[in-house]
Amino acid sequence: MTYAHPAKRLLFALAIALPATLALAQIQPDRAATRRAPAPPVNEDVIVAFKPDANTLRKHALAARADSTAVRTALTERASTLGARVGRTLQAGAAVGERVQVVRAAGIDATTLARQLSADPDVLYAVPNGRKQIVSAPNDPLYPAGAAGVRPNGPDSGQWYLRAPDNTIKSAIDIEAAWLRTTGNSNVVVAVLDTGVRFDHPDLGRVATGGRLLPGYDMVDDPEVANDGDRRDGDPSDPGDWTTAAENSNRTGKFYQCDPAGTGQARDSSSSWHGTATTSLIGAAANDGVGMAGTAPGVRVLPVRVLGKCFGNDADIQAGMLWAAGLHVDGVPDNTAYRAKVINLSLGADCKAGAPCVCSVGYQDVIDKVIAAGAVVVVAGGNSTGGPVGEPGNCRGVLTVAALRHLGTKVGYSDLGPQIGIAAPGGNCVNLSGACLYPVLAATNTGSQGPLASTWFDSFVFEYGTSFSAPLAAGVAALMFSQRTDLTPAQVIAAMKSSSRPFPVSGAGNGTNGLPVPACLAPRVGVDQDQCYCPNDGSLCGAGMLDAGRALAAVSGALARLDVTTAAPTAGASVALSGMGSSATPGASISQYAWSITSGGGIAAAFSTATNASTAALTPSAAGSFTVQLVVTDSTGSSNSSAQTITVAAAPAPLAASTGGGGGGAASSAWVAGVALAAALLRISRRRA
Repeated sequence: MTYAHPAKRLLFALAIALPATLALAQIQPDRAATRRAPAPPVNEDVIVAFKPDANTLRKHALAARADSTAVRTALTERASTLGARVGRTLQAGAAVGERVQVVRAAGIDATTLARQLSADPDVLYAVPNGRKQIVSAPNDPLYPAGAAGVRPNGPDSGQWYLRAPDNTIKSAIDIEAAWLRTTGNSNVVVAVLDTGVRFDHPDLGRVATGGRLLPGYDMVDDPEVANDGDRRDGDPSDPGDWTTAAENSNRTGKFYQCDPAGTGQARDSSSSWHGTATTSLIGAAANDGVGMAGTAPGVRVLPVRVLGKCFGNDADIQAGMLWAAGLHVDGVPDNTAYRAKVINLSLGADCKAGAPCVCSVGYQDVIDKVIAAGAVVVVAGGNSTGGPVGEPGNCRGVLTVAALRHLGTKVGYSDLGPQIGIAAPGGNCVNLSGACLYPVLAATNTGSQGPLASTWFDSFVFEYGTSFSAPLAAGVAALMFSQRTDLTPAQVIAAMKSSSRPFPVSGAGNGTNGLPVPACLAPRVGVDQDQCYCPNDGSLCGAGMLDAGRALAAVSGALARLDVTTAAPTAGASVALSGMGSSATPGASISQYAWSITSGGGIAAAFSTATNASTAALTPSAAGSFTVQLVVTDSTGSSNSSAQTITVAAAPAPLAASTGGGGGGAASSAWVAGVALAAALLRISRRRA
């Protein structure tokens, strides 16, 4: 992705509670998140990936990869060599993955530098090292009220978003139906890439002391952004991500205009404790008589710190994704013990007017590797008030999550578009006075800068946004892996979508300014779109409303998997199909494979092999497309189907014969006859000798 500006903002759905003394007349319910000013650029930083056979790599191999000093030396030498090739003095930044690192240069913007580096034959790709940061979701200062005798500040609705849906909480995900099957397997790991975590929160805690949090890693390489006095290390604790008024107003500093309210005023901002909140929505302890319950309390959570003060760099986020999935990152000890099956990214970037809103080659490369390693990537849909989905939510293969109000309509702040895979509750208030009725209850800390006391959000200090929709879906994905360890990322996403509930098309009352709630429209950059009814065709808000119970049921029986094993199908050649990746209900076996051609496209009429087998084959007669379906049935009688549309290329044209000439074509008949006569005479002469 080429950025019009060398940095881009990160969308992190966060609501920061404002003082309760603000006038309620200033608050509008279910309104969009206030936009931040764009984050300043990372000075001249570019992420560069080298080709596997690059001369630069051979000259400067990272032999001692676990030795940070040796790695830094090798990265510096690589940058120096590449710089000499392109006529620039390059400084080395951090490693991102294998053969991928950050470089920078003085006197040139990141976009131009990336373009120059991309032209070098040793370089696979080079992209600006953008930023990701928290975006404030709407938050209302509310007056004390709530469930007296239980928790003075409520919320009265409690964890409404987890319970069984009814006429009031239509978007609730019905987690108890899923818990009848499993509350999570401790061998399933969910990585939360965020601001870090407070290990001391009573609903979390370290695995070593009976909690759910694994050691994790801090991937923030810039000490100033990290705010903890060091660079990458093994401590993902959240030290706080506050900024000061002086930092926010310093035009030459890294944190210019980082005021979370987006007012442009120079003022202090409080720490968000965002990573602790998103982590708790997945892994908070349940049935312990304390606090809240997570969506998947039996799994383990791997905190990976990728966001610091105000923002996080793409390089750190991408390195964190690779590391979480168990893939190598130079200079960092490999994560071989706690490889994540689910990676939650409650972050993202707004689409900018005049710039392409696409997934960059750097993010797509990393996501492809992570998915190939077996992990589902769940991403927050973004909070730019109904705008298009930004990066990385617009990348191929991820599960991007939109936010819903309690009544099932798209909440005002949530983005939407064809990249959305599913929708889940994100929190909303609806009222203009008193306690917020439908906030998302999550773990947090009372410190406005550094950490103080552990607590939970309530009706008066709360957060909501797509950042909290995503971990609900991530937790359900973890339960699905807990139920079936043989699932692939694609199967998890497909089952979650197919088991979702339809969006309501009425019953939401009135919306903005008392007007009827409209139908959602296609998003446009810079055009707000508040509460709206989602279509049920999957085009804007995903396949439907997340349903945890139905998702677990969808993966409890037989599962069909259809793979095309012929790499490049061509007309006139056999196309091989395999159902060997299919699986039966746990404890059962597959008893039948039923192959069928559901659409022949005029080029496929019949299979050339038996159809009750784990493999099949057919021969298309011409170029075009056809669709094949596989239905598997197991010994319990459970059935499941999978379909695949196959595109066929035309058969290669035969080589044309030549009548001679000097062009190297086919030999003429006279020349062939002459050669044959000469060969015969030679054999005769040899026999006589």
